[in-house]
Amino acid sequence: MLRVRLKRPVGATILAALLVAAAPADSPVNVPEPLELYEGPQHGYTPSTLDGATVVDLAALDKLITDDKPLLLDVVLADRKPEGLPPGTLWSPSHRSIPGAVWLPGAGVAPMKPEQQTGFLKRVEALTGGDRSKPIVTFCQPECWGSWNAGKRLVSAGYSRVYWWPLGVEGWQDSHDTAVVKADKAWTAAADDKAPPAVEPQR
Repeated sequence: MLRVRLKRPVGATILAALLVAAAPADSPVNVPEPLELYEGPQHGYTPSTLDGATVVDLAALDKLITDDKPLLLDVVLADRKPEGLPPGTLWSPSHRSIPGAVWLPGAGVAPMKPEQQTGFLKRVEALTGGDRSKPIVTFCQPECWGSWNAGKRLVSAGYSRVYWWPLGVEGWQDSHDTAVVKADKAWTAAADDKAPPAVEPQR
């Protein structure tokens, strides 16, 4: 185990910053809410709150799904299209999610072009039938700013029952079945017309 002795305040500040950067997933590090959308990397430690929305744990999410049938918005980034595919090859990424979820890849990225922002809100309006009191759950993956941003956008747009599930798909599948979902065609068509939605980088 590496032991570091620091004698000056500046050293203590540096060590504290390193501890935050290396904190485990269940770290009690307090991440403050940004005033606006978060424009940094999609994956990283997130706040424990979302002003104007309700943060739910698994028990609360289960009850919400059973009792209120919310709109489940999955904003996980899409996989990157493989390079070298022959021209005309169809590319329709899919992934596993909470059953019944609507997958809007990249809908939590920021900044977002104004046309995409408008397209996101129009798509949610269509999915809720224009009812801004319809419960909506946003999620992606653990430590994912995308779902936080999506929830923030909905709160700012006047939706009154926004829920944020910060543990995302992985948190759900620990004790529940998942289902294969395809990217929402209306969202991807609108996004592709303006600018492609964000994708996971190749590793």
